Amino acid sequence: MSVTGIDEAKLEAFMGQAVTDMGAIISAPLMVIGEKLGLYKAMAHAGPLSSQEVADRAGVAERSVREWLRNQAAGGYVEFDAASDRYTLPDEQAMALADEDSPVYILGVYDSIASLYADEVKILEAFKSGDGMGWHEHDPRLFHGTERFFKPGYRAHLVEDWIPALDGVKAKLEAGAEVADIGCGHGASTVIMAEAFPNSQFTGFDYHAGSIEQARQRAESAGVGDRVEFETASAADYPGNGYDLVTVFDCLHDMGDPVGASAHVHETLAPDGTWMIVEPYANDAVEENLNPVGRVFYGASTVICTPASLDQEVGLALGAQAGEARLAEVIKKGGFSSVTRATETPFNLVLEARP
Repeated sequence: MSVTGIDEAKLEAFMGQAVTDMGAIISAPLMVIGEKLGLYKAMAHAGPLSSQEVADRAGVAERSVREWLRNQAAGGYVEFDAASDRYTLPDEQAMALADEDSPVYILGVYDSIASLYADEVKILEAFKSGDGMGWHEHDPRLFHGTERFFKPGYRAHLVEDWIPALDGVKAKLEAGAEVADIGCGHGASTVIMAEAFPNSQFTGFDYHAGSIEQARQRAESAGVGDRVEFETASAADYPGNGYDLVTVFDCLHDMGDPVGASAHVHETLAPDGTWMIVEPYANDAVEENLNPVGRVFYGASTVICTPASLDQEVGLALGAQAGEARLAEVIKKGGFSSVTRATETPFNLVLEARP
């Protein structure tokens, strides 16, 4: 291989980035270990700790913890004081790593990442054949990881920000409304809405039977089982009509036929009803999504979202970075006359569609 014309500074910068990425990749299973063994929680708000103190607080072996702490310090996840040989988990990092109720808790996603390594052979075959790979074909850790990744954001924003941004919807839910949550997965979004609006009735639909079973358990545990039902059905054939609100959370782009799904939502919505579409945040131009958030979403889209759509009829394969203009086009093809951006976060677009 000829190296003529190589920009040494550019090569050095790229290699630095590559090594940084290697460190992140090898640290991913260590973060899973840190969560499952309670290491982050043992350090949260405890001030400087020795490796022995962390191990004692978590009830695990010190020598392994010592090496784990050094990895975490090298990545900037914990702070190391050489003079005292002690480690500190800053309060800011504790919000993301130790508090499962925090809106910025991130460790759930690492279950999803682990599932993708287990699915490597299937994903490779999907690349070769172009036939896609169904959501139901993935390692079960993907289902749990997806729920745990999205749930903190839903808890932080769904009731406080997103629903109030929709025209008249909060008042309807407070008075008593019929709601369909399509592609509900384990029911995190459905249960959160049911907890906030006790006068309304909610039905969650998902084609994946295993997720529906989990959702029913979540509703019972939350004490909202009397106002929430979960049924196995797809976005194109879920039952019922006259819904005051239909919701889809981070799944329209996964559907094989999102236009057909939009048409079915249009058919089942009350004349004055609202469809709330929550999607991963994306700009309309590819070059505007080439950033750290876009990198995460394009990665997930490559191995989860796009294969899921290709596995279904039509296989439109919008991808997780479709952008508002493309999403609005799909929604309007389903019969909706109005699609507007209700609000947004750094990770989500929230669209409001009206018949």
